[in-house]
Amino acid sequence: MSIFDFLDSYSIPYRNKDLISQAFIHSSYVNEHKSALGDNERLEFMGDAVLQIYSAERLYRIDPPLPEGLMSTRRSNLVSEKALAAVVREYGLNEFLMLGVGEEKNGGRDRDSIISDMFEAFICALYLDQGIEVTYRLLDDLMAEHIRQIDEHTFDYKTKLQEYVQSDSRRSIVYETISVEGPNNDPEFEVAVKIDGLTYGVGRASSKKQAQKNAAKNALEKLAQL
Repeated sequence: MSIFDFLDSYSIPYRNKDLISQAFIHSSYVNEHKSALGDNERLEFMGDAVLQIYSAERLYRIDPPLPEGLMSTRRSNLVSEKALAAVVREYGLNEFLMLGVGEEKNGGRDRDSIISDMFEAFICALYLDQGIEVTYRLLDDLMAEHIRQIDEHTFDYKTKLQEYVQSDSRRSIVYETISVEGPNNDPEFEVAVKIDGLTYGVGRASSKKQAQKNAAKNALEKLAQL
């Protein structure tokens, strides 16, 4: 199977096979094959921008609307090296990667940094060859589930709140249980999250852990509007 068979399976058209093939050529391969088309580094540079605008647009269209601060953190999560590498592995796109012998032996075909760059280069090549509509169509097929997963059930609000305030190491975050109501087999916890002693968010849930996450989410939403 080739990358063109892969594109055919999604009914994605292409014209410039050399351009698309170049997206899968790592610099280590070019160093050993002087007749190669060239590596994918320039394509990777532009592909990053294409993925940034794609993810921003898809997050913008989520209903109910996300505040700007959460859109920013979720976009970072969606187009991170780890996330893009996961997409590559899910669809086996790293099978098409052309590596030098040494890089192959060193596990480059499964290294997050290499295969995420390859994915960015691939998206750029398709964008240059077919334009934004076709590129978005493929990205929707490949990344729709990853976008859906970035919701309140999988999004680590506590970590993101920590990251939000970590620029000042002197600031402290404390989660305080305000109340526990209801019977032992069906309690409801109310938790406040405090930053330097001031309450920034409150959350309720049937478990203390989820109540803390809800409190962090509430705090992030407020901080994003400041």
